[in-house]
Amino acid sequence: MAAYDPEREGAKMSFAKDMSYIDYLSLDPILGSQNLQSNAHDEMLFIIQHQTSELWMRLALHELATAREHLARGDFPPVFKMLTRVARIFEQLNNAWDVLRTMTPSEYTEFRDDLGASSGFQSHQYRLIEFILGNRNRAMMKVHEHRAELHHMLGQEMERPSLYHIALDNLAREFDITFPANAYCLDGPHVACTEVMDAWTRVYQNPKEHWSLYELAEKLVDLEDYFRRWRFNHVTTVERIIGFKRGTGGTSGVKYLRKMLEVELFPELWNMRGQL
Repeated sequence: MAAYDPEREGAKMSFAKDMSYIDYLSLDPILGSQNLQSNAHDEMLFIIQHQTSELWMRLALHELATAREHLARGDFPPVFKMLTRVARIFEQLNNAWDVLRTMTPSEYTEFRDDLGASSGFQSHQYRLIEFILGNRNRAMMKVHEHRAELHHMLGQEMERPSLYHIALDNLAREFDITFPANAYCLDGPHVACTEVMDAWTRVYQNPKEHWSLYELAEKLVDLEDYFRRWRFNHVTTVERIIGFKRGTGGTSGVKYLRKMLEVELFPELWNMRGQL
């Protein structure tokens, strides 16, 4: 049997003058950006793990920002699709910890000192995701002061209603009610509000009558579910590799990450389940 020749079937084989796969995806700078600081074999894994995570977070931010715009217009179907996608992005991020956990503590110590003070704690994209979802802490912006454009970006987000705030606007319109001002805190994490929980309870008590909000609520819960799993696996991975050492960025490491497990993005959607 003759060797397969894709050109005979019409496949384009010359790209001297046309855009190729490599060109379209800008693969040269992407694949050339793994700048190892040591000779340790596992540093490549560590870098690629975090670079790909940042790419997935880039997509999550793209989806969340657009979902917020649609939700502000009451255009629910695209929001459902986008929130589902973000949940699956976090599933992808979650699965990536399985790859990183193939690195042992001994292997990590071979290059850990070469990281200097760099840490995932300094990820501006992760911080922006938290801000968009409503978990806001202005103190977390200080680590980005050396990058004025990033600090400004986070500051702008602090002034905007979160995705959940927009969801609450739709919820309030559904029942022609007004939530108290503390339900819309911009400078700080979202704190559970009794009036909001009661409204979500009404949605769940009669889902057929309030189907769009019912489905929105479940999409938000689904997103937070995957987000929580990602945080939990982050803690487990860090503890498995460095134990209770301090993080390279100066945080308390596992202790800090465990504290973050207590954060609830949409507390009313979880708490109201006990009222049904």
